[in-house]
Amino acid sequence: ARPWAEAVAMKGERVVAVGTTTEALAAKGPSTRVVDAGGRVVVRPSIEFRGDATKNIIVGNTVLYGATSGEAFLRGVAGERFAVRLSGATAVVEGTGDHGCEYMTGGTVVVLGATGRNFAAGMSGGIAYVYDEDGRFALLCNPSMVALEPVLAEAEQAKAAKDLAAAGKGRLKHVGRLDEPLLRELIERHLRYTGSTRALAILDDWEAARGRFVKVFPNEYKRALGELHAKQAGAVPDAMPLAKGLGG
Repeated sequence: ARPWAEAVAMKGERVVAVGTTTEALAAKGPSTRVVDAGGRVVVRPSIEFRGDATKNIIVGNTVLYGATSGEAFLRGVAGERFAVRLSGATAVVEGTGDHGCEYMTGGTVVVLGATGRNFAAGMSGGIAYVYDEDGRFALLCNPSMVALEPVLAEAEQAKAAKDLAAAGKGRLKHVGRLDEPLLRELIERHLRYTGSTRALAILDDWEAARGRFVKVFPNEYKRALGELHAKQAGAVPDAMPLAKGLGG
């Protein structure tokens, strides 16, 4: 796996891998450098693969450790400690091992399958969207620093945001966007780049599937978005900036 990763990483553009890979996607490996440079990593099974990608490991442990920018689309399950200390990158994956999104401070993660235990431990920023098909995610998530919320329909979230702002409790949107269009766009791109059958099934039944997603929202990040909204509105001119909660 190393040669293709190095060759593309040197260009700072993208990495595309077919088949499982571990070394090239390990912590601070070539793919993480590509992502940090604003590039794109795509990993998908070989064309001969006939299994269920949501039940098969496609990359190893500590993938995208500390990634600051760029994006990754992984058609399969990541090992343990996926996206640990992620601080600005975007990733779509079809399942994770234990300790996913641990100490995450920024960025966006979409998980289209099951997670391991202790998800979101120490998570202070960014957002994760988890497809909770069997309703067990709350048992696997570490709730000490995050809230679990539904992914509302676009119009419903827009109205709720307007009502909060009118009550003096408004907050900025994550990456400036409402949840539903952001999440759907990332899944559409995952389908385009990887040919994911899981992504296709979700999009084909979007209204029902959206209701199965859980939004993992760090309490610190929620507070920071509220304070920054108030500061922009002039209500709290001396609000303390919370760079960590925003992935800085």
